[in-house]
Amino acid sequence: MPDQEDVYQDHILDHYEDPFHRGHLDGATHAHEEENALCGDVVRIELQLDDQGRIADCYFSGDGCVISQASASMLLEEMFGKSVEDAMKYSAEEMLELFGAKLTPNRQKCCLLSWKTLQLAVHSPVE
Repeated sequence: MPDQEDVYQDHILDHYEDPFHRGHLDGATHAHEEENALCGDVVRIELQLDDQGRIADCYFSGDGCVISQASASMLLEEMFGKSVEDAMKYSAEEMLELFGAKLTPNRQKCCLLSWKTLQLAVHSPVE
């Protein structure tokens, strides 16, 4: 019987190897890119917000460790179809809970990179 940590690791690897909406979003209305200065991980999030203030579509791209890239996939899967208000209310603690695995403080920054990027992307219209 696998322990809880094994289950989390499998889930993380699934998102890393077969990510949700990794790539470029044609027709993005909002986008932002952030870098973790400590390790060089980069996440870019592109959103298409509809007239009702919902995330109608979302994609991410970037480079970095398994944690930063898998967490971006997990977050966008969670936020797909939600309102901008829901995205703004989504806390760092909820993001760490969504990721599941216990992380050191430095690795938490990798996990929270996509969360921070999303918080900024909803306020960054594409020109």
